[in-house]
Amino acid sequence: MTLIKPFRALRPAPGRAAEVLAPPYDVLSSAEARERAKGKPWSFLHVSKAEIDLAPSTDPYDAAVYAKAAANLRAMIDAGVLTRDGKACYYVYRLTWRGRTQSGLAAVASLDAYVKNRIRKHELTTPAKEDDRVRQIEAVNAQTGPVMLAYPAAPQLDAILAQAAIGAAAVDVTADDRVRHQLWVIDADAAIASVTRAVDALPALYIADGHHRSAAALRVAQARGAEGARRYFLAVLFPQGEMTILDYNRVLRDLNGRSPERLLAELRDKYTIAPSDAPVRPAHAREVGMVLGGRWYRLVLRAEESSTDPIERLPITLLTRNVIAPIFGIADPRTDKRIDFVGGGRGLSELERLVASGQAAAAFALYPTQMADLMAVADAGAIMPPKSTWFEPKLADGMVSHVLD
Repeated sequence: MTLIKPFRALRPAPGRAAEVLAPPYDVLSSAEARERAKGKPWSFLHVSKAEIDLAPSTDPYDAAVYAKAAANLRAMIDAGVLTRDGKACYYVYRLTWRGRTQSGLAAVASLDAYVKNRIRKHELTTPAKEDDRVRQIEAVNAQTGPVMLAYPAAPQLDAILAQAAIGAAAVDVTADDRVRHQLWVIDADAAIASVTRAVDALPALYIADGHHRSAAALRVAQARGAEGARRYFLAVLFPQGEMTILDYNRVLRDLNGRSPERLLAELRDKYTIAPSDAPVRPAHAREVGMVLGGRWYRLVLRAEESSTDPIERLPITLLTRNVIAPIFGIADPRTDKRIDFVGGGRGLSELERLVASGQAAAAFALYPTQMADLMAVADAGAIMPPKSTWFEPKLADGMVSHVLD
């Protein structure tokens, strides 16, 4: 059994991609999706967030939502907006954002390799979110949201993808968030075989984004008694060196009974602190930017004994161990309502805004998790702290879907 396989993608018909492509289902609220899809009858949000076509009071997990998703997908196929390739292919999926380009491979990846940890995880999943994706897959009989995978250095595979992306793309759309999405089809038998061999030679693949989608795909396959060719899930594989992880920052609702002056005094036990006239974007894992009382501070952690544990050296682990747990008294950030998380795509100005508005008492800007650290955690079979990675740019829903024949 191969690590990946080509597949017959369900994708936008020629000239229709601009009408179809949509942000991933999990980056928009129902209200945001409803607004984004306004006047766009073929937006894939009608499939991935089908509650937007029902009453605003509808529970997003209501059975009617999944039924509506299936009906909307069928309508897109019947209208010729989506068509399915007649032959199993691979696809080069290129993202361009803020002057950076990453070129990946759209394929279906082996669930058996996922079970055996050759496709490696680094996050825990929650049952409710898994259940949602299971019900979505079952309702539409397809995997419509690709899992983003990373692969280690593989010059031969990179060269194959670069060669396949010469010439005009089958899809070339710049979304309203200024991310350019391009797709090329690899349909020649020799090229398909070369891609399969190159990926099979890799020691492992790593889930970057999409733990709930991959877990749900496995549950559906197990429930259906799927074997062989049906034990695969939709994925896009990117070279680790081209992927971008943004900072995933923290905001605290209160100072846990402290005044700003006392907080600064306690922080000085572990950090050197310097006020800053400009927002502080950390340059390494031991550096933190803090917004407190209307101004920025640069915090640098004093030397600690270095650790070989990949989790212990993560920026968020250092902040949690030295600040969030002992000073703010937050033991479990998954459940404590006094802490919130702000993805780096919203910028450091969002941290300033939250503190200035009184919605937060303090905010901390973190150095981004590095791909090498993420892969080291996965190799160790460990689990990253919650909200450790924020990948940008995001894959679009609707570019390719995997129908479960």
